[in-house]
Amino acid sequence: MTTVLIVDDHALQRFGFRMLLESQDDLAVVGEAGNGAEAVRLTAELHPDVVLMDIRMPGLDGIEATRRIVAAGDRTRVLILTTFDLDEYAYAGLRAGASGFLIKDAEPEDLLSGIRAVASGDAVVAPSLTRRLLDAYVQHLPASPICQGTPDGEPPAPEPDPRVTTLTDREREILTVIGRGWTNAEISAHFHLAESTVKTHVGRILAKTGSRDRIQAVIVAYDAGLVRPRE
Repeated sequence: MTTVLIVDDHALQRFGFRMLLESQDDLAVVGEAGNGAEAVRLTAELHPDVVLMDIRMPGLDGIEATRRIVAAGDRTRVLILTTFDLDEYAYAGLRAGASGFLIKDAEPEDLLSGIRAVASGDAVVAPSLTRRLLDAYVQHLPASPICQGTPDGEPPAPEPDPRVTTLTDREREILTVIGRGWTNAEISAHFHLAESTVKTHVGRILAKTGSRDRIQAVIVAYDAGLVRPRE
């Protein structure tokens, strides 16, 4: 049974999510929160497997709530719910430690499969879609070294990122293509490695960079300057 905490400042939205989730034999709603502060408190008390997190809420927003939940070190994973017109917020949510995100008007089946994927440790958004969305999101981040070029139009040299300094050359190569949205099968074919070997490399990359999942590894690749928008 996967336990879920629903976080949204609209009671009707929470009711709709609850009705959908409670129709499933393998999902159980353990609580509801109407703001970020309440979400942090209930997560600490209830230890849900997944938090469905709205972003724009009064008081403590979903991004800061996500950051605090992840920083607490619990096993709980956060699934951001957003809309396409909130690009910078969705990207910030991923950087705060969310394991993925869905659009609020997604099909019910997509929401259910997303919750199950996050609960099992997978990323909700497919690698190729993650790349396309992050290409848009990263450009909305002010003063980001990966968003702005030098006066002559050339991209700036990336700042050293301590999260990637311990990677081997092969691990750095694989992190780079993870950031470009490559699947394990594509990595395997390109580098002439067995998929089991690729999985081992990916696991080591996640551990060394402190990434909870593949989406967080994509964020690291962007932050470290290994990947840039539309590269």
